[in-house]
Amino acid sequence: MSRILILSSWVAHGHVGLSAAVPVLQGLGHSVTQLPTVQLSNHPGWPHVAGRQVPPPEIDAMIGALEANGWLGQCDTLLTGYLPSPGHVTIAADLVARLRAAGADPRVVVDPVLGDAPKGLYVDAGAAAALRDGLVPLADVLTPNAFELGWLSGTACGTLENVRATAETLRGRTRGAEILVTSPPLAPGATGILALTAAGAEVLRAPLQDAGRVPNGPGDVFSALIAGGVPPGAALGQLGALVAASLGAPHLRIAEAASSWRAAPPVAAEPIDRAPPGALR
Repeated sequence: MSRILILSSWVAHGHVGLSAAVPVLQGLGHSVTQLPTVQLSNHPGWPHVAGRQVPPPEIDAMIGALEANGWLGQCDTLLTGYLPSPGHVTIAADLVARLRAAGADPRVVVDPVLGDAPKGLYVDAGAAAALRDGLVPLADVLTPNAFELGWLSGTACGTLENVRATAETLRGRTRGAEILVTSPPLAPGATGILALTAAGAEVLRAPLQDAGRVPNGPGDVFSALIAGGVPPGAALGQLGALVAASLGAPHLRIAEAASSWRAAPPVAAEPIDRAPPGALR
């Protein structure tokens, strides 16, 4: 069992942000402490939504209470997700220092929730820049999608070669972070991960599902699985099974399909230098 602290969005209904990560991690036997950056009725993609950003001073006060109760020093992993303002990014970066000062040596997993193609950024540009400059360098693991990787590095990521080179550049700006790029450009009908570590680069492939039938939240589930210590291949296998069981549903079927996604086989990794002809296009 790991003790995982998560700073991200929260919704009352559905499975995104904390409301996706927490049931997944608890289902795998982990202890989770939650710090919400926003509190909403549901994902903003629905016709009606209510809620608010949680002001950074309120989050800071919550962290202070956790610290005073002696709980920060027990944290094994910190996962950061949706950070809607520069102030929220500052809270996240300061939290890393506070955890270490409290006696913890947390593994820092940063899911840079910034945007996606073709929509572009869906957070404040100041928050995105603060995350790039102040939080990314502290990460042990980064889980950007291809758009986010390109934005963080200022480089186009239209091919797998671009993604690999850009990930290597970004890794050089960190403390040697493992970079797991979700949804890199692969062959038609395929999705997956490009994983870059000190050992080299690998590609993990999975079938591409109809985006219109996939509920919100797969990225939050993937970063949660990684924060829970699940290897990338196993995480992709479990996520693929969960998505397949949720196609056409209004929300991810995390609880309803738990027996199937938890038992899903891992996806085999393929060293990128031995990728089949044409796979890097």
